[in-house]
Amino acid sequence: MVNQFSLIRTPRILFGEGQIEVLPGLLKNMGSNVLIITGSKSYTINPMLGKTLVNLKNAGNILHFDRIEKEPSPDDIDRIVKRYQPIRLDCIVAVGGGSVIDAGKAVSAMLPMEGSVRDFLEGVGTRSHPGIKKPFVAIPTTSGTGSEATSNAVLSLTGVHGYKRSLRHENFVPDIALVDPLLTMNCPPAITSSSGLDALTQLMESYLSIKSNPFTDALSLQGISRIHNSLVRAVDHGDDLEARSGMAYAALLSGITLTNAGLGLIHGFAASIGGFFNVPHGVICGTMMGAVNRHTIETLLRQKTITIAHGKYETLGRLISGETGNDMHGYLKYTADYIDNLIDRLQVPRLAEFGITVADLDRIVAATDHKANPDAAILGVTCCSTYPT
Repeated sequence: MVNQFSLIRTPRILFGEGQIEVLPGLLKNMGSNVLIITGSKSYTINPMLGKTLVNLKNAGNILHFDRIEKEPSPDDIDRIVKRYQPIRLDCIVAVGGGSVIDAGKAVSAMLPMEGSVRDFLEGVGTRSHPGIKKPFVAIPTTSGTGSEATSNAVLSLTGVHGYKRSLRHENFVPDIALVDPLLTMNCPPAITSSSGLDALTQLMESYLSIKSNPFTDALSLQGISRIHNSLVRAVDHGDDLEARSGMAYAALLSGITLTNAGLGLIHGFAASIGGFFNVPHGVICGTMMGAVNRHTIETLLRQKTITIAHGKYETLGRLISGETGNDMHGYLKYTADYIDNLIDRLQVPRLAEFGITVADLDRIVAATDHKANPDAAILGVTCCSTYPT
């Protein structure tokens, strides 16, 4: 019997090589006064985007531009909204990595509203957003966050009292996700690596989540398989279109699964560490996923009762090893070793390189949420003794 579950809607998804060329036609139904939000280098390293701009102008669109060059802060969103509210925009198009898409999502949601975006952030503000927004198109140029398919925008304030919090509503899922693997071809190896590990973390956490369901499980396993076959190839050979396509698809799936199944302890750490320190989100996930998964697996191996989490880690071990001869304990250990070896293979920076020390651990742990981690009640954040500084 299949247990009850519900799903948050996905965007209208257009996936495949050359899909960027259909953008002018898509915007015809949204209006001609368009704000395009990009990263610092989107148009300089993607000639296809420059061509698309020309096509948009030739189609009669009035184009406005803004940039997000780092993980967006509440001040960034307030600035953009204040600038463009008087213009009566018809739609927002975000072209870039997860930070750019999160910024576009938040701007889309705040343009119809009064007040600061802080007022509506989870755990920060006190107001509930009604879910109204400007039409929004998300076009990723990296393969990582899956923000093109999620219902939240993550905003950061870095410092002693910093935080990473979400502006969230089911209606904030982009109206259109245009995923063209060709736009990721010029993504540098370090960003390909860190964003890819973010996608892998999201897929694994949503698969292992206590909120998962058969639908998200199926998508998660498919995405994990794609990353297993594509990530290292995409890092080593950025012009490998098949690998880039596999990563773009996996990242898209990760956005769908995390929206519907939630995330776990790794992203709990990412929220606290990313609030206190200026560390790229993908680097935090890549650094923490080895320690957290090994700790979880070792805790499960000490249990006498076999749980759903045991079975899921076993399935992961079978999937990535391609072997059929191990017992359950062997597959669990294989999974832990595989993650550690992948992190080493991709040369993920350690947190100490960003100024984090043992003295910071207590406040990081105190601000970290278990989220939907498997067996969170018995694992305990405070016993994660393999914290990788």
